[in-house]
Amino acid sequence: MPRSFFVKGIILKQLKVALVSLGCPKNLVDAEIMLGHLPDDRYTITTDESLADIIIVNTCSFISDAREESVDTILSVADHKISGHCSLLIVSGCLPQRYRDELSKELPEVDLFIGTGDAGRLATLIEQCLVDRTPLTDIGKGDFLYDHTTPRLRSSPFYSTYVKIAEGCSNHCSYCVIPEIRGALRSREIASIVDEVRALTRAGVKEINLIAQDITAFRRDFGETGALEKLLRELVQIEELAWLRLLYAYPDHISDELLELMATEDKICAYLDIPLQHFADEILLQMNRRVDQAAIRKLIARIRQAVPDITLRTSFIVGFPGETDDHFRQLLDFVKEGHLERVGVFRYSREEGTPAALFADQITDIVKNRRYHQLMKAQGRISFRKNRGLINRVEPVLIEGLSDETDLLLQGRSIRQAPDIDGKVYVTAGNAEVGQIVNLRITDSSEYDLVGEIVEA
Repeated sequence: MPRSFFVKGIILKQLKVALVSLGCPKNLVDAEIMLGHLPDDRYTITTDESLADIIIVNTCSFISDAREESVDTILSVADHKISGHCSLLIVSGCLPQRYRDELSKELPEVDLFIGTGDAGRLATLIEQCLVDRTPLTDIGKGDFLYDHTTPRLRSSPFYSTYVKIAEGCSNHCSYCVIPEIRGALRSREIASIVDEVRALTRAGVKEINLIAQDITAFRRDFGETGALEKLLRELVQIEELAWLRLLYAYPDHISDELLELMATEDKICAYLDIPLQHFADEILLQMNRRVDQAAIRKLIARIRQAVPDITLRTSFIVGFPGETDDHFRQLLDFVKEGHLERVGVFRYSREEGTPAALFADQITDIVKNRRYHQLMKAQGRISFRKNRGLINRVEPVLIEGLSDETDLLLQGRSIRQAPDIDGKVYVTAGNAEVGQIVNLRITDSSEYDLVGEIVEA
């Protein structure tokens, strides 16, 4: 039978909680920390929203598309207050942190709004809402920074997870609202990160994905340099760790020491996600990026020389204010040169409160969409060609389970594929356990995915 508990003299039964997390992996870590702060003698977690007494939507508001997805999701799950068991709908994260004053009027379906740093108060605020039976908006400063002692209930597969090494950002790109929402850069202690990774790998995690808004800025808020490299040297000593992946490394602080570590330490994946955002010098300057196209070319050449077999991923923004046909052509031509294995493309989103929102020469959606499709099509050809070049090679692959396409095949990811954002590897011959890393000979490929057969080591 469900257990009960008292709050202010009122008896509440043990409650079922469902959580929907939107946006980036950093948001997912926040969601797991929220769940970790719910006492298990009072709350149980369910993946079935129709059975949940409480539904939490952890939102993203980085760009307009993310805000629309957040609002659509909130309105969709709000139906469970009518047709399901839901008695409390909570909206957390970036959206309420940014729009704390407007949301209660716009979304009366929501019972509780909390911000990006309020995980530690979640249980108290839930119980206050349940007892008082009145909607509540209670948003803190958003300056929370978790450590290895912070409760966290992981929702990612047992073999792979994300570890956030810093919060916030101090880069102040002219299009970005992250500093407004999450504050300035705040780095964790190296010892705390090592302790967290050690505990995770002892629990069976094979792949650790280090994340931050800018991992190369790690500990620069303390005036330190070389801290990321110091952290990596400690992490690779952890025996149970198999793969260590680096996500979101800004181009102006990628050191020769970091590249040397990637070249010499087998546990560090030869994979780097470097958000370049554009290639035309005038646009990079307007974006307040600290590199130009000459520096980008030099950086890529330096990376390829140090780690010849590396997989490079980046993101670009099209339709930034003032982006002329010539600016876009410079970006398109650079992509067609084939320097990058993976490219994500975003249409510029005019974000209130950012310098770029006030820039002249805003680009129409029609032009943004045309440039988006042109760039994606060009990179698709590059990705296809690079994947074809992997045929007959033997690659390490992390097995994730049965294929999403058919129960007759296993699927996994190669060392060249980050979780959630890159393609898959489909296994046509051989057997392996979920979470096992196997050697796989590539036999076929498509634009994003690989096909292969398991071989002996």
